[in-house]
Amino acid sequence: MHHRYIGDKAFYRRVFGVAVPIIIQNGITNFVSLLDNIMVGQVGTVPMSGVSIVNGLLFVFNLCVFGASSGAGIFTAQFYGSKDDEGIRHTFRFKFLICIVISLVGAAIFLLGGSQLIGLYLTGEGDAATAAGALDHGLKYLAIMLWGFLPFALTNTYSSTLRETGETFIPMLGGIAAVFVNLVLNYILIFGKFGAPEMGVEGAAIATVISQVASCAFVLCVLFGKHIEVPITFGGYDLKVIGRVTSIGMSAFLIILFDNVMLISLNMMLQRYGGDNSDMLLTCNTIVQSFELLITMPLGGLTMGTQTILGYNLGARRPEKILRAQRYIFVIAVSFCALMTLAAQTIPHLFAGIFTKEPEYIAMTARLIRIYTRGTVLLGMQYEIVDGFTGMGVVKIALPLSVFRKVVFFACIFILPRFLPIEQIFFCEPISDIFPPLVSILVYALTIKRVINRGPQKQIA
Repeated sequence: MHHRYIGDKAFYRRVFGVAVPIIIQNGITNFVSLLDNIMVGQVGTVPMSGVSIVNGLLFVFNLCVFGASSGAGIFTAQFYGSKDDEGIRHTFRFKFLICIVISLVGAAIFLLGGSQLIGLYLTGEGDAATAAGALDHGLKYLAIMLWGFLPFALTNTYSSTLRETGETFIPMLGGIAAVFVNLVLNYILIFGKFGAPEMGVEGAAIATVISQVASCAFVLCVLFGKHIEVPITFGGYDLKVIGRVTSIGMSAFLIILFDNVMLISLNMMLQRYGGDNSDMLLTCNTIVQSFELLITMPLGGLTMGTQTILGYNLGARRPEKILRAQRYIFVIAVSFCALMTLAAQTIPHLFAGIFTKEPEYIAMTARLIRIYTRGTVLLGMQYEIVDGFTGMGVVKIALPLSVFRKVVFFACIFILPRFLPIEQIFFCEPISDIFPPLVSILVYALTIKRVINRGPQKQIA
C-alpha cells in the first residue's frame, strides 16, 4: 500500500526531472512581473498600483501564449511517445504561427486600448489623484513592455517543444539567465545605481524587455544548433494537421483565458462595491493574487509536467503507467496544497509585508489571504484531473470540468457582494475550490479507465 501511493525513487526522478524545470520556467514568467511589482513598490504605492495593474493585463497575454503552446504540446508529447518526428514538427509550426498571431493582436489591443483597459481597474470611488497617477505610471510601463511581446512568444514556442520532447534543462537555463539579467538591471535602472539615471517604472520595463530579448537569443542559438534530437523546420505547413491541433489544443488556451477573465471580473466588482476602500482593496487583491501564484505556479508546473508523461505513455499505449503516475501526483499535489494552506492561515502578514510597509494594507491583505485559501487543499485534485485529461487529449471531459469551476467562481463574484460585506467576495475562491473538485473527482473515477485503455485518438495520430 505504501509503495502504491507514495511511489519509488525512479518515478520521482522522472516526474521532477520534467516538472521542476517547468515550475521554474513558469515561475520565471511570473517572477519577472512579481519582481517589478516588489521593486517598484519601494518607489511608492501609486507606481506599484500602476505597474501591478499592467502586469495583471500582461499576465493574460503571457498565459494566452502559454495556453496556445501547451494546447499544441499535448500532441507533441503523444507524437514523441509514438516516435513521430514529423508530427512534432507540425505541432511546432502551429505554435510558431499562433504565438506570432497572438503577439501581434495583443500588441495592437494594448497599443490602441491600453488606457481604457487600465481604466477598468481605476473606476472605483477612491481618490481621483491616486487613480490618475496609477494610470500615468501604468501607461509608461506598458508602452515599453510591448517591445517584449514577440521575443517572449518566440522563446515560449521553442522552449515548450523542447520540454515536451524531454529536454527541460535548456529552457530552464535560459529562464534563469533572464531573471538574473532582469534583477540586476531593475536595481540599476529603477533606482539609478552605478551612474545610470533613476527611471522608476520605465527602468523596470526596460530591464524586463532586455531580459526577454536575452532569453530569446539564447533559445534561438539552441534552435539553430546541430545537437538537437528532433531538428525543427519552418516549411511544410499541413493545414489538416493544424486544424486537428487547433480543434483540441485550443481548449488549454481557453481554460487559461477564462482564468484571467475571472480575475478581471473580481477587480471590477471590488471597484463597484468597494466604496471609499476600493483603491485599497484593489492593491490588497494584487498582493493576494501574487500569493495565490505561489500556489498555482508550482502546482500548474507539476500537473503540466505530468501532461508530458501521460501523453507519452498514452502514445506508447501504457495505461498502467498512466494510473500509477496520477496516483503519485495526486499525493504530491494535495500535500503541497495542504502545506501552502497552513502557511496562508498562519503567516500571511509576512508575505504582505514584502509588498508594502503600511500597517492597514498588511492587515487587510492578511485577512483576505486567509479567506481566499480556505479551500486550497482540494485544488490539487482539480489541477491534476483537468490537466491530466487535457494531456491525454480528452477535451470533452477536461473543458467542462474546468468551465464548471469557473461558472461557480463567476456566480459567487456577482452574488456575494449583493448580500454580504465586500470583503466576503473573496469566498468565491474557496467555494470554487471545494465543490467543483468534488464533481471532478467523481467524473474521474467513472471515466479514467475507459480513457486510458483507448490509446491516442486516431484523428491526431
